[in-house]
Amino acid sequence: MRFRNHPGQMSDSALVMIPLTLSGGLQDAYSYFMRDQVFANAQTGNIVLMSHELFSGNYGGCLRYLIPVLAFSLGVLAADLIRALRPGGGRVHWRQLVLAGEILLLAAVGFIPARGNWLANALTSFACAMQVQSFRVVNGSAYASTMCIGNLRSGIAHLSAALCHPDRRRLWEAGKYGGIILLFGLGAGLGSVLPPYLGLGTIWISCALLGVDFLLMLGPKGDSSR
Repeated sequence: MRFRNHPGQMSDSALVMIPLTLSGGLQDAYSYFMRDQVFANAQTGNIVLMSHELFSGNYGGCLRYLIPVLAFSLGVLAADLIRALRPGGGRVHWRQLVLAGEILLLAAVGFIPARGNWLANALTSFACAMQVQSFRVVNGSAYASTMCIGNLRSGIAHLSAALCHPDRRRLWEAGKYGGIILLFGLGAGLGSVLPPYLGLGTIWISCALLGVDFLLMLGPKGDSSR
């Protein structure tokens, strides 16, 4: 799907959204298929599984899902602190600092052996939370680059509105959210088929995608204004 250009900041553009969303899907598939069936991004799934383990009396299994939930919460807090301490100005924007931190964390994850899956999942969830908290708009529309439920709801809501009251803009918005979901699915697919070839280092594909965004935000349409 072709996204229209938007006159706002580079971090809000479709050009930045595409690698972010591919990376988000890959992270979730990687953590599930390679790191003991834990979701890095979909904390709803972790809470469901954690509750199942708790009510089954398997308290060790409960901790397995609680750790990424807590790490995700801390990641949101970290992103907000980075924004508060460095609100804007200068060559490097606070969102680029978030990306740099995320790249370093995910790069480290690729070196953690299977016996340290709990730590790998915690770091991945922390990084994911920083990403989703920092990049929340594309071409003027709210979206999430690391999960699909909000995008699915928004897309169907726009489609419903367009069907009830014909409106090309609404149809465009519905298509935009559909494109975002497809990108996430593509990233997830890559995260599920690449491990036999790249092993635990599959997560480094996410690092490369995020690195592309970091470089894009250094351009003339960077985010120095806020």
